[in-house]
Amino acid sequence: MSYLVETIANDILAALQNDRLTLPSLPEVALKVRDVAECDNSTILNLTEIIAQDAALSARIIRVVNSPLLRAPQEVNDLTVAVSRLGMHYTSNLAIGLAMEQMFQATSEMIEKRLRALWQLTGQVSNWATVLATHCHLVPPDEALLAGLVHRLGALPILAYAEARDDLIQDNITLGKVIDRLHGPLGSAILEKWSFPQKLVDVPRLYRKISRASSVPDPAGLITLANLIHNRDRHIGWGLQNWEELSLFKTFNLPTDKKDPLYAQLAIRVAQSSSAFF
Repeated sequence: MSYLVETIANDILAALQNDRLTLPSLPEVALKVRDVAECDNSTILNLTEIIAQDAALSARIIRVVNSPLLRAPQEVNDLTVAVSRLGMHYTSNLAIGLAMEQMFQATSEMIEKRLRALWQLTGQVSNWATVLATHCHLVPPDEALLAGLVHRLGALPILAYAEARDDLIQDNITLGKVIDRLHGPLGSAILEKWSFPQKLVDVPRLYRKISRASSVPDPAGLITLANLIHNRDRHIGWGLQNWEELSLFKTFNLPTDKKDPLYAQLAIRVAQSSSAFF
């Protein structure tokens, strides 16, 4: 098993290094949204016109504005009002993140199940990251949301490889081990290809470096914390970490006691807002 994992991992890495690995492209609507948001002369109306071309995306952005996370003073039913309330930057990151869901599709039943589970997990972590960012005021919430949605993006080319090479990867255990080993560097390679800001490019590569010492709050550290807190009651993986030993909690001014009432309070906000995002 370990030999097979090593063989597959080396094959994927060699393909990446030799530009033979097909990396996913950012969805067209996300590209248009980013282009408009980055143009100095763009207006809220310009951004609204692009998003309005995608009815499902428009509806989800309105849901987010009306969610408990943002606590709109009155219900919003108009996309222009929703975008105005969120602002260009927040709307852009939200739209790009939500548009990426269309990338999580496959023809193989096993791969399709993996992709659905992956999108659900990244959504949960993204939701926690957004709530934590709102609480801590150290990373912009829209940046936290997008960082959460891209932190496991590197699994996509691995799953595409697995779908094409079902002669090599025939079980979930092998596939899981390959994803665990490679999704970090592959994710950063994808975001670099998409010309994302460096602080987001670093997220897939750094978020599992749990003991990373950083005195400056950054998206990667926030995603580490979101994973830890989301899994705080589990007895495997992330749930086994000793928070007292992790400097990231101090960096973000968060308690190291897993039973601290704050996390129960934040969990309520996560549950309330999850249906709006995912």
